Amino acid sequence: METPIARTSRWRRLLPRKRGRWAAGLAALVVLAGAGTWTATADDGGPTVHRQDRMMRVDGVSIDTSYFTTGGTQRRPAVLIGHGFGGSKNDVRAQAEQLAGAGYAVLTWSARGFGKSGGEIALNAPDREVKDVSRLIDRLADRPEVELDAKGDPRVGVTGASYGGAVSLLAAGYDRRVDAIAPQITYWNLSDALFPDGVFKKLWAGIFVTTGGGCQKFEKQLCDMYERVAVSGKPDAAARALLTERSPSAVADRIKVPALIVQGQSDSLFPLGQADAMAEAISGNGAPVAVDWIAGGHDGGDLETDRVRQRIGGWFDRYLKGDKGADTGPGFRVTRTGGIDSTDGAALTRGATSDTYPGLSSGRETIDLGRRTQTFRNPAGANPPAISAVPGVGGGLSQLSSLGVGLSIDFPGQFARFDSAPLDKSLRVTGSPTVRVDVDAERGDAVLFGKVYDVSPDGKQQVLPSQLVAPFRIPQSQQGKGVQLTLPAIDHQFDAGHRLRLVLSATDLGYASPAEPTTYKVTTDGPLTVPTAPALKTAAATLPWWTWGLPAGAVVIAAALLLTVRRRTATPAPDPALAEVPLRITGLSKKYAKSSDRYAVKELSFRVEKGQVLGLLGPNGAGKTTTLRMLMGLITPDDGEIRVFGQAIRPGAPVLSRVGSFVEGAGFLPHLSGRANLELYWQATGRPAEDAHIEEALEIAGLGEALARAVRTYSQGMRQRLAIAQAMLGMPDLLILDEPTNGLDPPQIREMRDVMIRYAAGGRTVIVSSHLLSEVEQSCTHLVVMDRGRLVQAGPVAEITGSGDMLLVTSAQDVAEPLVGKVAALPGIGSAVRTDDGRGLLVRLDGATSFELIAELVRLDMPLTGFGPHRRLEDAFLTLISGGSA
Repeated sequence: METPIARTSRWRRLLPRKRGRWAAGLAALVVLAGAGTWTATADDGGPTVHRQDRMMRVDGVSIDTSYFTTGGTQRRPAVLIGHGFGGSKNDVRAQAEQLAGAGYAVLTWSARGFGKSGGEIALNAPDREVKDVSRLIDRLADRPEVELDAKGDPRVGVTGASYGGAVSLLAAGYDRRVDAIAPQITYWNLSDALFPDGVFKKLWAGIFVTTGGGCQKFEKQLCDMYERVAVSGKPDAAARALLTERSPSAVADRIKVPALIVQGQSDSLFPLGQADAMAEAISGNGAPVAVDWIAGGHDGGDLETDRVRQRIGGWFDRYLKGDKGADTGPGFRVTRTGGIDSTDGAALTRGATSDTYPGLSSGRETIDLGRRTQTFRNPAGANPPAISAVPGVGGGLSQLSSLGVGLSIDFPGQFARFDSAPLDKSLRVTGSPTVRVDVDAERGDAVLFGKVYDVSPDGKQQVLPSQLVAPFRIPQSQQGKGVQLTLPAIDHQFDAGHRLRLVLSATDLGYASPAEPTTYKVTTDGPLTVPTAPALKTAAATLPWWTWGLPAGAVVIAAALLLTVRRRTATPAPDPALAEVPLRITGLSKKYAKSSDRYAVKELSFRVEKGQVLGLLGPNGAGKTTTLRMLMGLITPDDGEIRVFGQAIRPGAPVLSRVGSFVEGAGFLPHLSGRANLELYWQATGRPAEDAHIEEALEIAGLGEALARAVRTYSQGMRQRLAIAQAMLGMPDLLILDEPTNGLDPPQIREMRDVMIRYAAGGRTVIVSSHLLSEVEQSCTHLVVMDRGRLVQAGPVAEITGSGDMLLVTSAQDVAEPLVGKVAALPGIGSAVRTDDGRGLLVRLDGATSFELIAELVRLDMPLTGFGPHRRLEDAFLTLISGGSA
């Protein structure tokens, strides 16, 4: 049987030899500044990884590189890792160290125009960025620890994401020495990606140029091309040719090495169709191909970094090390969303697999849309545009599309809509739907944007899977004749009772549309055809590790360990004496991570009673947020105890159901109403609907008729009140609010103050952390002042602001800094702080009497104009903190 290494060599021999051309260019390689710099890192007890940083010169351009190995002279395969557009070699350091620790020699570099490398960005031009990769391979061939297939020919794989993924494909096409590749979320044809069907993807193109540092950072002909297309709004033949010649598709027939293709479902820049084209071409050349659709992509979402890196490692183990037992994974895998994790609200995912890649049209079924004609307008200036994908935003929602969450806007009169009948059974669509339509434009080309929605049974909610849309340019020569449209490739479950909705819109935010107003007429000319990939098998939901396959002996050991841990960490018994006390904190301490003597919170103790509105005050770094996180069971204290209604707090403690919190804002779905957002949130908790007390929370929040409106129409103050209402759901006995007035104007702040006071009026308790001292003074009944993790003072607001040992002294002239120091150093004086206007002192007495202070001020020749207790919280706070810091 032919070995993997022999097969790899055979694939490489299929490529034409170019050693003469590459060898001739080797003279251009010059090493700068000696041998570079070596460093070493250890990875969790694994082998020590050494890193050598070195500058290389290729054709007069400096290329910044890093070389990673575990040392020694044993021969090993090599891996090159490219970075994403706008990044540098530093972005891939963690993966490089991981692969080096696994027995590879790894070389990373910053591409031209990025990081510390010189040169202009040429978008992976064959004679620039691709040539640089060949020079790096030359360097690997000269390393004594790198395994060689022949002289000057190292055993080498190439991987990278986005820009780096494209160069891995190009390297395999231009340099026969590449033995395996693993491109991630990248393009096959950059022209098709940025000019799909001849429509300019203006938003992504603009982000692309900006991320590169501006047009001036690019090669001149690329900059000229971009500006030309951006102004006209339509790509010309020269622009398409320029990007195509720098794309992997230009050397499709030369890429004949094993390829693991990882592509993102949440990706409106390089959608799944790009991966489909590369898989078809490379497998057509006879090379092994596996395809993996991850949850995230350029629009955001989960990039599944750990799993993908593990799979790439297995791929290279098989095709570089020749390890026949290496797990390269299935021929095709797609990540699917299957519910929400109740512990953190994250989308749960699991994989569906098949032995072979099914492509984008496997297992077709037809969905009848009827035959109807609809007329709509392209507005003047193409404004306002419909919204589908928004780079960096869509991905966060795309994973939740199967849960009924989505964001898309189509404006009335600017689109045609064709609905199916309700589905009589659920339907999983995996691939690209297609539909045949007749299109007529009043004048010129018709530019349309097609998408397929998932519509709820009541018709009130529609979700756009992965937020994807496909553009179509239909010239006059094709109008009225029927054209087939290929819609975005997706993997989405349409539930029974739902409808599929085909929408063809005249505009889209991400693309350039004709500026001239015109009328379109569209007629469906056949059903919607959807691929179902019937060979795919979805993995069962992940089970806890102890439920599957533990040997009997291991079960006994695990049970014994579990009992031991439970004894050591057993929750203290409830304290009946504190059953009616909302909160008591005793001796609470928490050290900073990796520190043995630095405390975020130290020996903190205070108590909160029913009906109080407690203000938690302190400067940045005082430990307020750490205290709140421990109170909510999010982190565990190092020492001390927190009891809520007599129950000790631990992560997941049942008593936490009596605690509501608003911390660092709340995320709402903008297209849903305020009420719908609250109902959806409560449903996600899994608690009975009757326990929500939504009406009571809403009455206190005072949102009125706004509850029926979409949240996207809310002001900042209304959003904050909705967030407070969400925290109030279930009417918790203890409500924790962290900076609830952030971003509000004075009238909104007053409204928020009233909300807190009304909530506590029913005998419940509120703890509010805020930096707005004047508001705390008006809304809070009690205060806890912290500084540097410690308690400075606690008590009623009136007691702290009106304390007789805090005095305001005013002067007829500016108080000089030396005088402030002299007053602070007097016996019995805790602190002295100059007022903002410079003509007064805030003095805290610590044993001295007011008469003794007056006598000393007269002795120091301070011209007094006023003297008395100071009752403003702001000044009292500053005095307390100054004293606590001394």
